[in-house]
Amino acid sequence: MTVANTILTPQQITREALRILHQKLNFVGSINRQYDDSFAKSGAKIGDSLKIRLPNEYTVRTGATMVPQDTTETSVTLQVATQKGVDLSFTAIDLTMNLDDFSSRIIEPAVSVLAANIEADALSMALDVAQTVNNIGSTLNLRQALLARKLLTDALVPTSDRTLLLNTQDNVDMVDNLKGLFQDSATISKQYRDGLVGRTAGFGDIYENTLLSSQATGTAAATTGYTVNGAGQTGSSIIVQTGTATFKKGDVITFAGVNRVHPETKLDTGNLMQFVVTADYAGGAGTVQISPAIATTGGRQNVTAAPANAAAVSKIGGASAIYRPSLAYHKDAFAFATADLVMPDGVDWKAREAFDGISMRMIRQYNINNDTFPARIDVLYGYKTLRAQLAARILSN
Repeated sequence: MTVANTILTPQQITREALRILHQKLNFVGSINRQYDDSFAKSGAKIGDSLKIRLPNEYTVRTGATMVPQDTTETSVTLQVATQKGVDLSFTAIDLTMNLDDFSSRIIEPAVSVLAANIEADALSMALDVAQTVNNIGSTLNLRQALLARKLLTDALVPTSDRTLLLNTQDNVDMVDNLKGLFQDSATISKQYRDGLVGRTAGFGDIYENTLLSSQATGTAAATTGYTVNGAGQTGSSIIVQTGTATFKKGDVITFAGVNRVHPETKLDTGNLMQFVVTADYAGGAGTVQISPAIATTGGRQNVTAAPANAAAVSKIGGASAIYRPSLAYHKDAFAFATADLVMPDGVDWKAREAFDGISMRMIRQYNINNDTFPARIDVLYGYKTLRAQLAARILSN
């Protein structure tokens, strides 16, 4: 009796590709993933967007007199602005393989490079994070991880769903520094066999990621030479007096006398508030863009006072310094969103699948000119820092 070959279907292949993609995205897989199923019928295009509501913040009254507060809901727009894919070709005969063989030979090599590019895009959000553990010039150890935990805890970050993402050098240093500490036998063996850190320092998961790249600061030294030009400035920009040094996006700065307040009581913590530069600054007198926005009153108050006139501007790191960031964060610090792409008619076969907040489309068509079956795998996505205060960078080496 002849047994007919089982032909792999578009749905099987797309699901397998999506499974591999999901498995390889350890940063995207640990943050807020938004899937907008409103595009499931018509399909999305580059530039489509969705609104994500941010939590309200209020102040507390002292005494019996009621002081009503307006509820002003805020939201951020997350634009699905990036379409990336990988193109390949396989024959009808290839589809007669079992799924494991087809996956290892064709799908996994293609999807691995797609996952790396998506992850690298999403990790650019690390430059939005102001809270920083300054470990420049030193190797990472447990103390720095605990200091990052402290920054998250002081910002009232929920203790669940916290992740520590280490660059490869920080992972080496962390494992080396922790190798003699007590841990259960199964986990300590993984440190030796796999070079991975188990759960520690208050983080539910600790991952290593090769895509956390080194970053260079601007030419401004730690003592930048800049001062604030004018008292009482609030918001997301600060006018500075003349200077020549530059800032790069991602530089972390402080202003003399501007301390962080407790998020709920609004009392002075005694620590300088850290701000991240959100756009490259070419130097000279002008306006430096910063985040978070300076707020001195109301539910969103984050500092004791606005910078005084001529307040000194300082920077973490030296002039043109190179640092290697690792990232501590709660899942809701960042969001990654995908939407269903259009499913065209008139193709050989097609499939679109969604899993755990990620949508993927795969299409194959016959090319009569050269007798091949080109195929494409696509993901349409966007990413956005939702609440940078739920994250902290560790700058080492």
